[in-house]
Order: sequence, then C-alpha cells, then structure tokens
Amino acid sequence: MLTLALAGKPNCGKSTFFKAATMANAEIANYPFTTINPNFGVAYVRTKCACTELKVKCSHCVDGNRFVAVNLIDVAGLVPDAHKGKGLGNQFLDHLRQANAILHIIDASGGTDSEGNPVGVGNHDPAEDVKFLGYEMTMWVHGILAKHWSQISRGSQGKGAAIQQGIADTFVGLGITLEDVRDVELNLKLDLVHANIEDLIPLCAEMVKISKPMLIIGNKFDEAPEALRTKLAEQKVAFASAASELALRNAATANVVKYLPGDEQFTVVNEASLSAPQKAGLAKIAGVMKECKGTGVQQAINRAVFELLDMIVVYPVEDENHYCNKQGDVLPDAYLMRKGSTPHDLAYQVHTEIGKGFLYAIDAKTKMRIKETHELKNGDVIKIVSAAK
Repeated sequence: MLTLALAGKPNCGKSTFFKAATMANAEIANYPFTTINPNFGVAYVRTKCACTELKVKCSHCVDGNRFVAVNLIDVAGLVPDAHKGKGLGNQFLDHLRQANAILHIIDASGGTDSEGNPVGVGNHDPAEDVKFLGYEMTMWVHGILAKHWSQISRGSQGKGAAIQQGIADTFVGLGITLEDVRDVELNLKLDLVHANIEDLIPLCAEMVKISKPMLIIGNKFDEAPEALRTKLAEQKVAFASAASELALRNAATANVVKYLPGDEQFTVVNEASLSAPQKAGLAKIAGVMKECKGTGVQQAINRAVFELLDMIVVYPVEDENHYCNKQGDVLPDAYLMRKGSTPHDLAYQVHTEIGKGFLYAIDAKTKMRIKETHELKNGDVIKIVSAAK
C-alpha cells in the first residue's frame, strides 16, 4: 500500500488529524511531544466506484463511493534544527523515509510557537512554519550525503558519471534514480566534479521534492484570525479542521448524524434527541464545512494520492462480462496505481506470478483485448489473462 506521513511541529493537531483519518487510538493533549513513538494506521482515499458507470450492484462501496486503503504514519513533532538533534532529534526524520508523500500539518490558528508551546491564538505567524519542514528534511538528506561524500569523490576519480551514480546509490532508499540526479545537476547547473559538500544543499533540496512530495495543511483553520487565513491562502495552503472531522466520525458511529468522510455536509438523524450543547456543536461544524467545503481531512488525503502522487484507481476482475471474480463478487478489488501504468504492471501488483505469466488483458468495459503496453485510465476494469494458475 501507499504510505502517507503526517509531519509538523508539536501540538499542531497531527494526532487529532491521524485519529480522525484512521479512527485509531492516538494520544491527544495540549502540550509538545505528546507523540513520541510514531503511530501507524490505515486511512482511505475516496473515489467514485466503477459500479456507478457500469450500473451493477457492488458490495464494496458506500452509495457509489469507493474507499481504497493507504497507510498513514503520525511521526513525533519536529522542531527547528531537528536535523541537529534538537527536540526529539532526527531519528524521527528517518521515519519519513518510508513515506511516499508527506502531509505537513501546521497550526493555522497561530496559537503555538515554533516549538509547539501554546502562546494564544494569533500570537505566532504560521507562515513561518510552512518552510521549516522542507528545510529540516533537506539538511537531514544533506547530512546523509555528507557522510558518503569523501568516499564518492575519491572513488569517482574525477568522473562526473561516477559521482552521479554514487549520489544515486546513496539515496536509493529514498527512491532516487540516476536519471533524477542527472536532471537535477543539469537544472541547477551544478559541477559535481568540483563541488564541495556545502555546494550540494540545493541538490539535496531537490532530492527531497522528488522523493517526498509535500502537501501543506493549515489545521485549526476554524480558529484562525482572518488575516492569517488570507496569508496562508496566498501560499496555497490547504485548510482543515481535524477536530471537526473527528467529532463527525464519532457522531456517525453513534448514529447521531449521517456522514461519509469527504462529504461537504452532514445530516442529523434525529434532531429531537440532541441536547442543546450537541446542537450548538454540530451547528459550528456545519459552519466550518460550509466555509471549507468539508472538514478538509478527506480532501487532503485525496489530494496527496491523486495530485501529489498522480495515482489512478483500477479494478482487476476475472470475469469481464459480470465484472466479478470466480466467486461472483462484483468489483472485489481496487488498486491504486501510478498514472501511466500498464496492464502488465497491474498483473504484477495483483501477484508476482501472475505478472511473470502475463499473456494479455481485456478491457471489461469494451470487451476488447488491450496491449501489454496500453496506458491504464482511472476507473478501468481489467481482466488479466496469465499463464500462472
């Protein structure tokens, strides 16, 4: 599965966001470093299920909405100079290594300082928090490269291609390729042969952007003064209210409201049964959702997967006529795949042996055989024909 990581300074609402997105237990408190060890959970991206277009009954969606699982990690709060060991140190930067993308949570209300200490709403400029995580990750990556730079330089014997390969090998765990290093060197007009380690900070910044695309989310936006909202909106910050999302999910579980994650509004099941405080609380949440077109939590997860990572959803089936598996289960699986993937890629994702034995594929919507190199589209329903049993 894809892995998304929640990162940011302490006390910005990461754990509330994590709990709202996963409904997993996570300690939430109004002081820095509540989270010490990372929390792991499962969140879901929301997409329109293929059954709506095919006009078939599917038991794996909710009102035509398909929810596809992704891993979610809530790492400990990071403070400026974490790469130097400040706060809880750069060991937590290392937890971000396994993430495909990062949701950088900031406190849009300006109620916490750069280290996560409460200072009162509006007393800290959250715009200052926008850049710090990228910088900390850049310097963390730079520190990794610095440990290997002497060896890379000596071993290259002055050959640029060897240096490029050495850098790519150093960052292979981040998913960096030799082509990435070559492109960055060219775009930044670097001279790797004669560069010293300090010259390579811009290269490391680009490595971070390539390997860990980031979406900045202004949490607690409903508490933020208008001036701060305007300033963050100008920096393309996405807004969210994790507390509102968590309250709605709990209310939906208790059958107080009808709400599906990602909806722009909710419906009260039985208003007469609500107390005055409950009504007031729901009214406040309704106002938040009207302003933000939802709580922003599900929207952020969707943006990370479909925009940052450029993923599509594909449905493999065994019976192209009834869109089901051998047991008659309609659209039993939904796979997240990178845009540009082929039927052969899908075969490998279903099972390695099916990929090895791949023969051809059938587009279940058109009933036409498609090439191994055919580019899959979002919502495709595909039958894989393989020699593997």
